[in-house]
Amino acid sequence: MNPVGVGIIGCGNISDVYFQSGRTFDILNIIACADLILERAKAKTEKHKIGKACSAEALLADPEIAIVVNLTIPKAHGEVGIAALEAGKSIYNEKPLAVTREDGLKMLELAKAKNLLVGGAPDTFLGGGLQTCRKLIDDGWIGEPVAANAFMMCHGHEHWHPDPDFYYQPGGGPMFDMGPYYLTALVHLMGPVRRVTGSARVTFPERVITSEAKRGTKVTVNTPTHIAGVMDFASGAVGTIITSFDVWAHNLPCIEVHGTQGSLSVPDPNGFGGPVRIRKTGMEDWKEIPLTHGYAKQSRGIGVADMAYALRTGRPHRASGDLTYHVLDIMHAFHDASNTNRHIKLKSKCKRPAPLPLNLREGELDS
Repeated sequence: MNPVGVGIIGCGNISDVYFQSGRTFDILNIIACADLILERAKAKTEKHKIGKACSAEALLADPEIAIVVNLTIPKAHGEVGIAALEAGKSIYNEKPLAVTREDGLKMLELAKAKNLLVGGAPDTFLGGGLQTCRKLIDDGWIGEPVAANAFMMCHGHEHWHPDPDFYYQPGGGPMFDMGPYYLTALVHLMGPVRRVTGSARVTFPERVITSEAKRGTKVTVNTPTHIAGVMDFASGAVGTIITSFDVWAHNLPCIEVHGTQGSLSVPDPNGFGGPVRIRKTGMEDWKEIPLTHGYAKQSRGIGVADMAYALRTGRPHRASGDLTYHVLDIMHAFHDASNTNRHIKLKSKCKRPAPLPLNLREGELDS
């Protein structure tokens, strides 16, 4: 199968793993990269031995590029994604798909009109850990899922990130930063959400950066930093989620799914591996389950490869625009519910992405 030409826009911290995926998956051919700081893009071409560094405009005009991977900061996801689609490229955005619902919907509409694809991170649900969980649920190990709990709590990123301001602006915060991992995992495991409610607050209106690059710089917080949400899934199950940058420490699981015949402990959805643990009715303790699928190590970019296969074969891709927009809609709905004191019925819908088949070799996906 002929490789698909890929261009990367944004050469920051996360870009290295995407450049590496170009060597992992034969279906990908990374042709060019672009960044507002051209020297940074040039450094990536030298480090990863790829084709060329150029401006974003030149990258979008390159006829050999079919997929643009957008690794810019969240507030640029919509603008860059729309520009890529208008240039005739399929777009794969880092999370979140966009800051606003309006930009997300515009991308979906453009893609449909131009027969292009939209998708985005996270693709960690394609890793061995969450694929194993999906198989256990689909095979009936815990019976019918009735509830799920998810927790992502820390005290923010200003102590380690070199430039953390955007985490505390609209499109950031713990829900938009880390929520996509948890919500994508839950939709993958349990299907779409039909209704949500939630509460949100800002605990510390100002943050002080303690990482070395900008040590002592004060950041004004303009987005909620503690969000608690409740989800009614279309299947009838009920989920709860807390994302927070206001918690110093906790001793809670990442995700648990509870069914009529047992409970499933789901690994960190910000990774690709395990452990996966289960406790069925009558068992006296949790049992770790060997992973049924590969891609348990760092595999970011697998979603891009899956999109490339979809372009070549016409089959649906898993980290799709419908999925990423549904997650965006859920995140906004938590904030809307808190602001309006009500439940929010979601307008977006998506299908559960198809599970990966067993026994794939590294660098291969189903065609």
